[in-house]
Amino acid sequence: MDGPETSIVAEQFQSLEQQKDADTLGMWVFLATEIMFFGGLFLAYTVYRIMYPEAWAEASGHTSFAIGTINTFVLLTSSLTVVLGLDAATLGRQRKLILFLVLTIVLGLTFLLLKGFEYYHHYKEGLFPGPGFRLEPEYARAALLFMCLYFAMTGLHALHMIVGLGLMSFLLIRAWRGLIRPEFPAHVEIIGLYWHFVDIVWIFLYPLLYLVDRHQ
Repeated sequence: MDGPETSIVAEQFQSLEQQKDADTLGMWVFLATEIMFFGGLFLAYTVYRIMYPEAWAEASGHTSFAIGTINTFVLLTSSLTVVLGLDAATLGRQRKLILFLVLTIVLGLTFLLLKGFEYYHHYKEGLFPGPGFRLEPEYARAALLFMCLYFAMTGLHALHMIVGLGLMSFLLIRAWRGLIRPEFPAHVEIIGLYWHFVDIVWIFLYPLLYLVDRHQ
């Protein structure tokens, strides 16, 4: 195959289009397994919430509504910067691509920093599952289930965020070296899919963990 795209087409593919389709399909298959993984946690949450509604409302009241809301805004903004970065990559605007990747990384780090502060606050309050866990005796046992799920779900989400930051850093290095070409910005698009998935998971976690029966 002749032409400028030759050097960026892997030898097992016949064209850029075929390579992009294969890469995209691989990411969607991976995300499908992640949906099943988080789906099990969401199912457990739903079952226990039906069983212990009062304890769920009590425990949810101890989560930080302010931090959860700010982090939601931070992640939604990061999805926007990813989309703008993909647009810049498609148009061959390297400086803008680098700018939007840096902004995405900064927003991701901001999310993790706020989440770390929230975890520390929960630990000081005695809400971390373990021997030091303390809450109103009437709800303590069931509320412990809520906090176990809370830390499991948000902790796994934070782990996915860390992976996403690593991938964004990889893109930033490639963009800095001029290795992302307008004719094949697939790396930006595919890693962007992963980032959007992580954001969507949070969109479900936020109301379930921070807003559930909070008015009570």
